[in-house]
Amino acid sequence: MKITREWAMPNSETFKIKPIYELIKSVFKGQMAQTNDLNPEFEAHYHMDALDFLELWGDTEVGGVLFDPPYSPRQIKECYESVGRTVQMQDTQSSFWGDMKREIGRIVQQDGVVISCGWNSGGMGKVNGFEIEEILLVPHGGWHNDTIVTVERKQ
Repeated sequence: MKITREWAMPNSETFKIKPIYELIKSVFKGQMAQTNDLNPEFEAHYHMDALDFLELWGDTEVGGVLFDPPYSPRQIKECYESVGRTVQMQDTQSSFWGDMKREIGRIVQQDGVVISCGWNSGGMGKVNGFEIEEILLVPHGGWHNDTIVTVERKQ
């Protein structure tokens, strides 16, 4: 496993942070087919709830996923309220992330890659059939939380 630490300024658009952008570019080689973001102000093919979006895909239909959910219950609340959606209790429980990880595990094909962003290195996890290949730690300085990016391959 490769572990890299590269400092960068914080940015609300995770994929524009230079070391994260470079990692995504090197793993996916510019091949991003379909994109989804709940916020219609962000450029994406779809603006759907993540689980609804993932359910569009059949079993083992996808070669790779870039997973950048809200990192905390507070971020979920801010994200949902910014698009006029009411936050429900189930939206801030650990099952919020677990349900999405299971769906991602279902749709990613054998040897497929998932890049996950968050405040921990949990990623998709062995329980969903993934092994970590690389971890990128992006410290932002001051009181900002680090962004932890995991690259995992489905076994």
